[in-house]
Amino acid sequence: MDYEKFYASRVSIMRPSDIRELLKWSLDKSVISFAGGLPDPKLLPKSFELEGCFEYLMAKNEYAFQYGETEGVGELKKEVVRFSKKYGNIDANENQVIITTGSQQALDIISRLFIDKGDYVIVELPTYLAALQVFNLSEPRYVGIQMDEKGMRTDILEDKLRELKSNGILPKFVYTVPTCQNPSGTSMSIDRRKHLLELASKYDFLIVEDDPYGYITFGDEKVERIKAMDKEGRVIYLSTFSKIFSPGLRVGWVIASEELIRSIAIAKQGMDLSTSPVSQYIALFAMEKGIIEKRIPIIVGEYKKKRDVMLQSLESYMPSETRWTKPIGGMFIFVWLKDMLDTKLMLEKAIKNYKVSYVPGRSFFIDGSGRNTMRLNFSYPSEEQIREGIRRLSNLIKEEYGSTS
Repeated sequence: MDYEKFYASRVSIMRPSDIRELLKWSLDKSVISFAGGLPDPKLLPKSFELEGCFEYLMAKNEYAFQYGETEGVGELKKEVVRFSKKYGNIDANENQVIITTGSQQALDIISRLFIDKGDYVIVELPTYLAALQVFNLSEPRYVGIQMDEKGMRTDILEDKLRELKSNGILPKFVYTVPTCQNPSGTSMSIDRRKHLLELASKYDFLIVEDDPYGYITFGDEKVERIKAMDKEGRVIYLSTFSKIFSPGLRVGWVIASEELIRSIAIAKQGMDLSTSPVSQYIALFAMEKGIIEKRIPIIVGEYKKKRDVMLQSLESYMPSETRWTKPIGGMFIFVWLKDMLDTKLMLEKAIKNYKVSYVPGRSFFIDGSGRNTMRLNFSYPSEEQIREGIRRLSNLIKEEYGSTS
């Protein structure tokens, strides 16, 4: 059967995710995987934490096992408002919150709502691959802005906005993961966050602030959400329970102006009617019982140790021509090799000969650059696996350096 003739034209734009394709290696215990963005399995919810959850669901039977409101369970939205104020200094009310099926659904809705074919969208270089996957289906024109150790270079952004405006072009939005960015691990400085807001006001665009990692920072420094500084309703804030509780729940949330939330709800109605009420009530149980707030410092402590082990291992084993980021939290470290190397071409050898995997970096760059980069995840492997995996990876890189010298 030839199915090609039945497909919509947009199917030709769809591409498999390098990350999802590599997840199978996390199941092969002979391969040390730095490829996924998976939480530490030891930190997933335990039976003692969820004791009483089934009884809780049965007590909510009429609501948990019934169709739900598109905007989400009202009690959960109240908890999200409280949590966002306490941990993110974000002022919001329940009408400014919608519960989504993971923050990935929120990205999909944003793409459907705001991007027409040919519209300009600004992203970081590098940026989150799964965001590009959903944006690509709407066929935007991308503008990539370079990053350094302080996040997106808003000075370069300002120059680019000035150039676009001179040509009669206004971007729809800037998409940013400003805290512990995926894939780079870097965090945007407070001055640049303020500058980004100023530019949004001056050049009249929206900001999509994707914040899955902002609750997993390791130092004493306070990370100010861009949304917390938003006075004009320009910021659409996304977050998720995936990193602080369970990715299997597939529950995230959006905080935005009431007008935008209404539009998001209409779009969501046509996608899934509502996020699973069962999943929402499990998240609500975890919030009401204080499970998530107790878990956050444990997650932070464990991931900080793993980050430190990876940084120490990189320092010990990697050749001097290699450099990497030093994240203040999150799950990832980004690595740059010599310019002549291609990490995608290296990957098969890494897996077959060295039994270690990573995500090649090129897919994160909308301008085709980044061929000599890779993303390493430190949250999933054990400390012992991190040390051994970096040793193996370093041996491969030394071999590649030797063959190109």
